[in-house]
Amino acid sequence: MPDNLKLNEWVAEMAALCAPDRVVWLDGSEEEKRRLEGAAVASGELTALDPARFPGCFYHRTDPRDVARTEHLTFICSRTQAEAGPTNNWLSPEDGYRRASEIFKGSMKGRAMYAIPFSMGPVGSPFSKIGVQLTDSIYVCLNMRIMTRIGDPVRAALGPDGDFTKCLHGKADLSPERRLILHFPEDNAIWSVGSGYGGNALLGKKCLSLRIASWQARREGWLAEHMLILGIEDPAGKVEYVTAAFPSACGKTNLAMLIPPDGLKRKGYKVWTVGDDIAWLRVGSDGRLWAVNPEAGFFGVAPGTNSRSNPNALATARRNTIFTNVLLGDDKTVWWEDGEGAPPASGTDWQGRPWKPGMKDADGRRVVGAHPNSRFTAPLAQCPSASPRCDDPQGVPISAVIFGSRRARLAPLVYQTFDWDHGVYAGATVASERMAAADGKVGEVRRDPMAMLPFCGYNMADYFTYWLQMGRRIPSPPKIFHVNWFRRDEQGRFLWPGYGENLRVLEWVLARCRGAGKARQTPIGWVPTADALDLTGLELPAGAMDKLLAVDVEAWKAEVEDHGRFFSRFEGRLSPDIKRQQALLAERLAACVGVGK
Repeated sequence: MPDNLKLNEWVAEMAALCAPDRVVWLDGSEEEKRRLEGAAVASGELTALDPARFPGCFYHRTDPRDVARTEHLTFICSRTQAEAGPTNNWLSPEDGYRRASEIFKGSMKGRAMYAIPFSMGPVGSPFSKIGVQLTDSIYVCLNMRIMTRIGDPVRAALGPDGDFTKCLHGKADLSPERRLILHFPEDNAIWSVGSGYGGNALLGKKCLSLRIASWQARREGWLAEHMLILGIEDPAGKVEYVTAAFPSACGKTNLAMLIPPDGLKRKGYKVWTVGDDIAWLRVGSDGRLWAVNPEAGFFGVAPGTNSRSNPNALATARRNTIFTNVLLGDDKTVWWEDGEGAPPASGTDWQGRPWKPGMKDADGRRVVGAHPNSRFTAPLAQCPSASPRCDDPQGVPISAVIFGSRRARLAPLVYQTFDWDHGVYAGATVASERMAAADGKVGEVRRDPMAMLPFCGYNMADYFTYWLQMGRRIPSPPKIFHVNWFRRDEQGRFLWPGYGENLRVLEWVLARCRGAGKARQTPIGWVPTADALDLTGLELPAGAMDKLLAVDVEAWKAEVEDHGRFFSRFEGRLSPDIKRQQALLAERLAACVGVGK
């Protein structure tokens, strides 16, 4: 046991509630890892994959009712509902603890309770935060080993009186009716019960690193953001770093592990991955914004990951990886739709049913082998493009902040905002269009400010205000940009190839940060001129760049009206500076006539 009295008292209290057979403290050693893997295989919680083709890899299948984050069962338990805001579900702390305690009570009888001391960020870094997760899931233990720094070094850093986030997780009976993911920001605590899925059960991830951390960041003067961190090395060997926030299905992980296209690779460009999901940002002694990735691994979506979209992710997941809810081949391999290579001749699908290629259900629809949200958990250090500064306790300096969206007609390929406040407005109005009828009306616009809508731990109107305040605290703030890889032509075809070609856009972004890069002023910001991007080796249809960079004034006027409808949710709490930016954008658009101005 550790010598931290507060920690020992809390663990004893939680053990009394959950009634496990024993409490096991994890030390983070390799011997412990092998012991946990063996126990999980013996119980059926994990299946070992073919050691020749997937060394050190395992397969896991969750309950079919437990395959994704359950946002409708995720709550901010702040003291007042106004503090949580209109975009979060709210419970009072008293109700949250009471409801969850009824489910947790006695739920670990016959099981071990594992105590996992973990650090989000390099151990000892001024950026980092320590948590302790209690769980009855070996799957969670092994995933936390990959996604965080765990064990004795963390306990040593915590010391006898260090503060920590209290993270209690239990599977209980995995019933959706008895599932809660609760955040108690004033208590620095997270309780999650009734789920074994990663986003609900790995409490260092979205729960601590975004919902609790965003609350702490506002109080302490930093930022906790749903952003990748990417380093771009130019032909002279200089590396500059950007952060980028994208709503789901907008290519965030693919951009984080980008491989330069041949045209830029020949010029000498390299790309370094610092993180693919979360960035913690602080003002450095030099007046710039610096960032660390608090995670140590990737919890990536498997379907759609292939050698064209993300070869670095494929290479990363070839060893020491846990695959969840993909297809398990009878030959002890794994496979997923829109992945790499042919499927195995037979296997078991994500629901545990026999599967063969070409299978159809009773209605004649193709039976998929992998769940659309199936995952791989892999160590960041295995990524071929992993930055040598991933574990730098001081982080990396940020030159640009990029917000992205998925818009078929509206947003140009890239634009630079006029200043910090305008950039915050661009981030606050980020939106993407629904792509599948199963998700709602195709083309319907969903607002996801800064890609933080499901993850902001407090009132989002206050979050916008805090971003505006941060701009005044940073002596040398990064430039802010907006990108859209998904613009389409009149026939519905993508105008931009995306993937590695996106580095051509990032090259222009960094040029603009240095005061270079050709651009023209438009009502929405600075847009590249048609010849501003290096298109060496890329053949686009005639007129494609003009369409990619066009600004449709009338469409943007309608967009601004929709901004107003979204902001009406925060009436009475929205910063006057956000309203001012909306008015300025409307004025600039009103001063233009026609299309492409």
